[in-house]
Amino acid sequence: MAAQKKVTFGVVVGNRGFFPDHLAKTGREEIIKVLEAAGANVVVLSPEESKHGAVETYAESQKCAELFKKHADEIDGIIITLPNFGEERGIVDAIRLSGLRVPVLVQATPDRSGEMTIAVRRDSFCGKMSACNNLMQYKIPYSLTTLHTESLTSPEFTADLAWFTSVCRIVTGLKNLRIGAIGARPAAFNTVRYSERLYESSGISIEPIDLSEIFGRIAKMNDNDDAAQAKLAAIKSYVSTGKVPEAALLKMAKLGAVIDTWMKQTNCAVTAVQCWTSFEEYFGVVPCTIMSMMSNDLIPSACEVDIPGVLGMYMMQLASGTPSALLDWNNNYGSDPDKCVCFHCSNLPKHFFAEPPTMDYQLIIAGTVGIQNTFGTCVGRVKAGVMSYARYSTDDNHGIIRGYTGAGSFTDDPMETFGGAGVAQIPNLQKLLRFICREGFEHHVAANFSDVSKAVHEAATRYMGWDSYLHGEEV
Repeated sequence: MAAQKKVTFGVVVGNRGFFPDHLAKTGREEIIKVLEAAGANVVVLSPEESKHGAVETYAESQKCAELFKKHADEIDGIIITLPNFGEERGIVDAIRLSGLRVPVLVQATPDRSGEMTIAVRRDSFCGKMSACNNLMQYKIPYSLTTLHTESLTSPEFTADLAWFTSVCRIVTGLKNLRIGAIGARPAAFNTVRYSERLYESSGISIEPIDLSEIFGRIAKMNDNDDAAQAKLAAIKSYVSTGKVPEAALLKMAKLGAVIDTWMKQTNCAVTAVQCWTSFEEYFGVVPCTIMSMMSNDLIPSACEVDIPGVLGMYMMQLASGTPSALLDWNNNYGSDPDKCVCFHCSNLPKHFFAEPPTMDYQLIIAGTVGIQNTFGTCVGRVKAGVMSYARYSTDDNHGIIRGYTGAGSFTDDPMETFGGAGVAQIPNLQKLLRFICREGFEHHVAANFSDVSKAVHEAATRYMGWDSYLHGEEV
């Protein structure tokens, strides 16, 4: 898996002159130290550019804005730190003049009850309210720390910084996102219909290609093509292929090589692929292993041209830095109301399995098109661990993008089945299932082995402007 890119934060240090401004000096030094220790890059005024490197006057706001503009292509988010009350006008002017449209976190450093003299009193508790009021007036979306005031070196701020970093990664990753739609939506899958125009309104573009073009490019490819042979070697090192004919493996390798080339040509970061049953009938394999390999390499791929599905996969991947999968909310698990079986045929990334998966044939489709045409699935049991889930679809009736997210876990409960499957435990699952059915959401859901649902929800609702339901949380 590829390493995540370093996040860069623009920092606005608040200051108000009739409060102790030495606190602005030490506050600036402290936040730089904390952010750099967390692995982030920092863009902030220097003490030579403004008093203590903070922002108070309009002239200092202009300097901060110019600095942020200079680094606009690098900055993923802005952190407002209030070591004292802070000048709210200076803070919001700096952000507005910069023209940046990135997530903003407001942090205020707490006073100490035993140190409330005029020489050391911060009043940032109060100043945070003024800063937020002005952000609201300027229509600048912003996020809040868990506690109203938090020390920069506290465990609470450490957790909030990790959460906000994930929010920034999601928002940055969705900016000008291009999703590859490989093939047409299968006729039997009305549930994966979506509106390109609504996604475009959020800056997300869909790049379609017909399966005939994919198959045509494969037909022109020589068996000894370097890209095909390299992909064939990658397949064999990725998954056990002992049960699969060599001819089927070569087809998969050519498919993978063609998709790789097309994605580079079109700058697509993720894909959704038609499968049922064109691939099996007219090409003779399932695309599952190729999709599994892409997802495992942080290039998520969803089946049945499920654009909302791969979008949810990508959001959680951006937040966690680990692979996501697309699953079905598929079966009840006995009589336990908070457990269910999540299943797919499967194209799950290797990261999801308790043991290395085995390549086999697709048991369901094989009954229709024959075993010889359905090799390529990744079969195994989903491992136990904390997980998040998400789904963000287009609602044409109301002209909006809406969805849900939440956290739960995969368990090691016993289960005998085929494909890729796991038992999921979701607190108050029946409420979530009623919500999915009542609101008309699809049976597909993206999953990720992490607890990033709060970051996904914050990015979706506060910065993307989507309707989002966070299951199990009052926010």
